[in-house]
Amino acid sequence: MAKKPTRVKNSTFSIRYQNKEEVEIAIKDIGDLHRELLRVSTLQNDEIAKITEKYAPTINELNDKIAPMQQAVQAWCESNRNELTNNGKTKTGSFNTGEVQWRQRPPSIGLSKIAVVLENLHRLGLERFIRVKEEINKDAMLNEAEIAATVAGVTVKKGFEDFVITPFEQDIK
Repeated sequence: MAKKPTRVKNSTFSIRYQNKEEVEIAIKDIGDLHRELLRVSTLQNDEIAKITEKYAPTINELNDKIAPMQQAVQAWCESNRNELTNNGKTKTGSFNTGEVQWRQRPPSIGLSKIAVVLENLHRLGLERFIRVKEEINKDAMLNEAEIAATVAGVTVKKGFEDFVITPFEQDIK
């Protein structure tokens, strides 16, 4: 039978001040320590900035080499999508060295000039797209995207998909 855990009580104060003067000195010391903490933090950020500056050109160079390769891989995969996805039955294409994926983003509603959209919805009798607290109900608009798209200031965004390349890599243990 497992032993019940021992009840942990709150720890006692390791420092106790006995009078107002000790508390005033402690407050001054806390301020000094906070300022020292800020100085050390600033030094740390300076070091981080130097490291970032040192590696930024290499990182940018590597990203510049990767980008056209990714574009070329995507172009080839788009041309051979039916073969890779078994005529659209899957969203992933597998290779010996990794895989590619097509992921459909969920539809979303984009709004500009919310006050104008609210006015237009009222004028068109589309109050079902308006929440009681007078904000636009994007969920209702998504459910009736064709009608929502007819309102000036409303843009229905759908059909966007992301292309993902995932190389297989061995984790070091």
